[in-house]
Amino acid sequence: MEFQAVVMAAGGGSRMTDLTSSIPKPLLPVGNRPLLWYPLNLLERAGFEEVIVITRKEIQKMLNLDTKMKLDFVCISDNMDMGTADSLRHIHQKIKTDVLVLSCDLITDVDLYKVVDLFRTHDATLSMLMKKTHEPTEVVPGQKGKKKPVEQRDFIGVDDTGKRLLFMANEADLDEELVIKRSILQKHPRMHIRTGLMDAHLYCLKKYVVDFLVENRTITSLRSELIPHLVRKQFSSPTSLQQGLDNKEEDQKKKEQASLDIYSFIKEDNSLLKPAPDNSCWNDHRGDMNESLHEGKVRCYVHIMKEGLCYRVNTLGLYIEANRQVPKLLLNLGLEEPLVHGSAQITDRGMVGSDSIIGSSTQVGEKTSIKHSIIGSMCTIKDKVKITNCIIMNSVTIEEGCCLQGSVICHNAVIEKGADIKDCLIGSDQRLEMKAKHVNEVIVGTEQLMEI
Repeated sequence: MEFQAVVMAAGGGSRMTDLTSSIPKPLLPVGNRPLLWYPLNLLERAGFEEVIVITRKEIQKMLNLDTKMKLDFVCISDNMDMGTADSLRHIHQKIKTDVLVLSCDLITDVDLYKVVDLFRTHDATLSMLMKKTHEPTEVVPGQKGKKKPVEQRDFIGVDDTGKRLLFMANEADLDEELVIKRSILQKHPRMHIRTGLMDAHLYCLKKYVVDFLVENRTITSLRSELIPHLVRKQFSSPTSLQQGLDNKEEDQKKKEQASLDIYSFIKEDNSLLKPAPDNSCWNDHRGDMNESLHEGKVRCYVHIMKEGLCYRVNTLGLYIEANRQVPKLLLNLGLEEPLVHGSAQITDRGMVGSDSIIGSSTQVGEKTSIKHSIIGSMCTIKDKVKITNCIIMNSVTIEEGCCLQGSVICHNAVIEKGADIKDCLIGSDQRLEMKAKHVNEVIVGTEQLMEI
């Protein structure tokens, strides 16, 4: 077994709480499949037979996944607030090989081998996936007219090949200047700094990185702490003990620092990483000899997708956008399932758009128009209803004469006769009164109405 696959599916979806307050993020329906299905399908298509899924008990109980892979669920207690690094540390006893880590909110048609082959070819410590940031084009319910929050940019430095990851920093962590260490430029005089790239949260990691995490418990996040740490470590020397220290307390501190250094976890029996000093001439190693012997042990690479679909479904806008792209994605994946389920009962099929998806056991009445929309399972949509650019989840009832546009309707909601809904999010179990009219609103939870 060359790799073990791990899918992180325990996060709460903190950037889309209007949705995830009633529906756990891994279970959010995208194209009538739970969000978690997409990274699992990516792994299955790549030939994986087993996957470790880190999740919560309530999510595992509700999952009904169609997969041939063996799923090893590891459930985290609801009262445990774990970051992604904490979660990987939590399962370290299960990790016996190098590891491929994915987030449950990743939807992509990437050729996974392009990331894996970078890892193999360069005997890398890390290889990861990035793509150009995608801005949602659809109106986000409840956010029309609201000032969009400013996202902090990532600065990504790559070599001339565009594959070696040399530098990584977030705008929030910088002062007014972007400072590049001399040790990087000495080895790579030409560096391309890129912004506007999205980290897909797909990482190939050496087994010794997991061992390092077990000992270094100060790191809680893969994305914001571990990955930048590994990138920086490519061009720094190992923590070494100074000779002749008289102060025992300082000596102990140095030992502790060395034990938490990533270099101390790299196996020395790898001949590719162990140049013999006796066979090396001075001209091969400019500067400190100790640094030259360790140069190249930590290596980070990135595959930047130039085409294809790649979404991180971590905001309401991206959730809507991903649902819009699902018919195209399923076609790219070669899944030739009918967009309208065979058990759906539709009176006027000609009024259902060719790019709409309708789930099992859903009933659609006469003269009802459905365009550019996704309808879940066991819904009841009565006569003379107009639905355009909507996401309708499971067991929703929409009564006669309603008009819905650009909205998300969550599980078990009831829209009474003649309601007119535009650019709204209607939460699970909500009921809208007859002839109600709502525009650009979020109606969720116990609150009758909440406008953003």
